[in-house]
Amino acid sequence: MQSTFQTYLQLGFEHIADVQGYDHILFIVALCAIYRLEEWRKVAILVTAFTIGHSITLAMAAMNVIPIHGELIEFLIPVTIFLTAIYNVIVHRHDQEVLGTFDRRLRLNYLFALLFGLIHGMGFSNFFKSLVLPGQEEGFINQLFAFNVGVELGQLLIVGLILLSAYLAITVLNIYQRSWNLFISGAAAGISLIMALERIPF
Repeated sequence: MQSTFQTYLQLGFEHIADVQGYDHILFIVALCAIYRLEEWRKVAILVTAFTIGHSITLAMAAMNVIPIHGELIEFLIPVTIFLTAIYNVIVHRHDQEVLGTFDRRLRLNYLFALLFGLIHGMGFSNFFKSLVLPGQEEGFINQLFAFNVGVELGQLLIVGLILLSAYLAITVLNIYQRSWNLFISGAAAGISLIMALERIPF
């Protein structure tokens, strides 16, 4: 029989990896589109910045410290995906390829990941609060921690798959890094724009 920690760990992992709720997956895809497999350390830092952001608002919203406007958050999540994808294309449009690697403005990328993580954390909170059953409030902090760890593990799995896909595309199929970025970022931008238009809260 699973412990409470294991249960919430699994729920967090399944929530981020659920293809039916693919908006968070799409954001991670867009976030990693400009990186290669050998740059995994940079990606790990980037994902950590996103994790810090969503951990803060997930905790605050789950404990009712900050109010959540569900419809607005559901609209803003695809907006963050769209902005990330457009940033990938516009900022790097004049970059020169050196062994297939772009000159990246890492600090700005990390800032975006942190700020957009704050928005995604509020989206996670609605799902998390629905999991807390009456009588389980005493272990709330442990449940929150386990859920967040599960989300992080799910994110790392997604990142691994994206970087592996990039490696195969660039190394095996001889696709230019720039072309890979345009393809992934363009697809993410198109999908997220449709999602945002469908979720306009006014």
